[in-house]
Amino acid sequence: MFETLNRFFPLWALVFAGIAVVAPTPFVALKDTIQPLLALIMFAMGLTLSRDDFIRVARRPGPIALGLLLQYSVMPLAAFLIARLLGLDPALTVGMVLVGATAGGTSSNVMTWLAGGHVALSVSMTMASTLLSIVMTPLLTWWLLGTDINVPVSGMLLSIAKLVVAPIVLGVVVHHFARDLIREWESALASLAMLAIVLIIAIVVSLNVGRLATLGPLVALAVVAHNGIGLSAGYGLSRLFGLDERTSRTIAIEVGMQNSGLAASLASQFFSATAALPGAIFSIWHNVSGSLLAGYWKRRPPKFVTGSKHRYEV
Repeated sequence: MFETLNRFFPLWALVFAGIAVVAPTPFVALKDTIQPLLALIMFAMGLTLSRDDFIRVARRPGPIALGLLLQYSVMPLAAFLIARLLGLDPALTVGMVLVGATAGGTSSNVMTWLAGGHVALSVSMTMASTLLSIVMTPLLTWWLLGTDINVPVSGMLLSIAKLVVAPIVLGVVVHHFARDLIREWESALASLAMLAIVLIIAIVVSLNVGRLATLGPLVALAVVAHNGIGLSAGYGLSRLFGLDERTSRTIAIEVGMQNSGLAASLASQFFSATAALPGAIFSIWHNVSGSLLAGYWKRRPPKFVTGSKHRYEV
């Protein structure tokens, strides 16, 4: 049942966003729960991680290093350039850059699984980029926008440590002592995280109902372009560097799907509700595009070619 619910993640995101547009008041009242909800998502993610996941990072550094490089170069720069090209106001530009400067989204692991990619690699990349986000997110935001807007680097560092690192570490510790129980309820944990994400989306949408008519289409265009660049660059550059098909697909999904819940939370905490709008729309769209891409790739599994000395993917 939980797995079925999780497959319809994009639908639930659209439904909750629609409800928030029609009846925003109940969700506006929940605006102070955005950060606890994000911490809950990170805790649920931590519950699914073990010491073995950290070992994978050390054993296969090449693809992870390339993925992290693309994550923290292509995505923030693309966000900044798109915002400039479309003439977005300072608040929306901040929101776009925050989306680009965050880690890979937790739903990327699900999309990688659906696409037939390397799930272990996806989990390792999500974990590594999340840990790096403590430093990279505030510093990249400051580097790209520091001359235009006051970026509270130290405050963002502390907030990410509390909202991301502490819950993940706690989750890993709990996983160590209750591994079998957590494995049994892993689908339910994913559903819990999904519910928290769609609630964050609904809250941010409800806070921006008055702006959606004028800003919504433009921000949606920016988000679709941003996500498309991330997916395309992740796949194309991975193939260019000689990585196999499954690994390239995994990196594409990991780079293109951001932790937009964190971006929306930081935007609402340190900037404004308007700055959180790109994160909310990205949360909806990247799950739609990720699902479509995963379905397309699932129907086209990599072909294996046997060479004289090894078997490889094309």
